[in-house]
Amino acid sequence: MWGPSIWPVTLECGDLVLRPIRYRDHKEWTQVRSRNNDWLAPWEASNPAPGGGLPSYRQMVRSLNAQARQGTALPFLITEWTPGFTDPLIVGQLTVSSIVWGSAMMATLGYWVDQARAGRGIAPTAVAMATDHCFRELGLHRMEINIRPENRASLRVVEKLGFRDEGYREKYLHINGNWADHRSFALTSDEVPQGLLTRWLQGQATKE
Repeated sequence: MWGPSIWPVTLECGDLVLRPIRYRDHKEWTQVRSRNNDWLAPWEASNPAPGGGLPSYRQMVRSLNAQARQGTALPFLITEWTPGFTDPLIVGQLTVSSIVWGSAMMATLGYWVDQARAGRGIAPTAVAMATDHCFRELGLHRMEINIRPENRASLRVVEKLGFRDEGYREKYLHINGNWADHRSFALTSDEVPQGLLTRWLQGQATKE
């Protein structure tokens, strides 16, 4: 089920590449996050402990890598091949977390994308890639995404991909300094027997 053959892993679709986050990505990751501060701040997870702050980049990577080794998370960077550059550029981040094995076989997925790249299908494609990997390679049965009701951009992602709206979770996560309500969306593997990425790409092709 879980082992070195499953993580680390790199997933590719066209110019889009999901790969493990690394310590040496610090500079580029920080640059992308800095220019997206206003765009991401309203949806940023925060620490509810009195005086609590967010982990440093190094602490974040260390924690994510530890979770990956334990088989409870898949910490990806979303990168894209771009003309004029020798390596794919960081355009976002996607983490599959809270992986539960046994009788549940489920996980939760979260992501963010550079505002300058928004509206180009990067987020839904990345979500579909990661979800397919979890369903097909890990054997998970259910993927869940929780979104603030005001986050219209993220709501469009799950709408495009056909995730089911399973209702509200009151004060579900601490976001931007407050306990915030979320809407919960989910998809099970038997709903996409042909693969979520295939369904998403075929749907886009019919619109062209």
